[in-house]
Amino acid sequence: MSPRRSVADALGTRSAILDRSVAIASVEGLEGLTIGRLATELGMSKSGVLGHFGSKEALQLAVLERAGEVFRAEVWEPVVMVTPGLPRLVALCEAWISYLERGVFPGGCFFVAAAHEFDGRDGAVRDAVEARFDSWTARLRKEAGRAVDAGDLPDDTDPEQVAFELMGVLMALNHALQLHRDPRAADRARRAVRVHLSPARTAGAASP
Repeated sequence: MSPRRSVADALGTRSAILDRSVAIASVEGLEGLTIGRLATELGMSKSGVLGHFGSKEALQLAVLERAGEVFRAEVWEPVVMVTPGLPRLVALCEAWISYLERGVFPGGCFFVAAAHEFDGRDGAVRDAVEARFDSWTARLRKEAGRAVDAGDLPDDTDPEQVAFELMGVLMALNHALQLHRDPRAADRARRAVRVHLSPARTAGAASP
């Protein structure tokens, strides 16, 4: 076997491990990942699985990264070409709602589940989950600020508050879909976004 083929096979195996791990962790949590289970389901040895990551924590971090790639492809990349500011903010929220509505991950939003699992702990995995949410909130805040600069939202609108409220809507949607199986939840979320991004509403979301 050529070295190039060997590397390609290793990358393919690692990718298969990550894909299966994301599916398991979406439903059962990152702590639900065990080397033994993955080895059994993938027809590998435990040492073969572990050899690709080195430790369970490294596996969990790699799974978070893979899930982040899926999220970016579903939510960020579709809106890159949309006009910055309010149009992009609206499109971003719609892409996020669609991602939740379509059940891209079997257990709902992968990162909401991970946040509930690790928010009371310390360590690298918790830090990685927090960094994801910080990044997404910053993106919402940035587009809200651009909308203010463009005159699409009132001058006294607080972008931080807008981002906070939109995140609340999106987290509530995930909860309604996963816990309550509410078929009307996505439509309610869309209405909430329209309300939160209307000029009359954001005028009341000014900085203190």
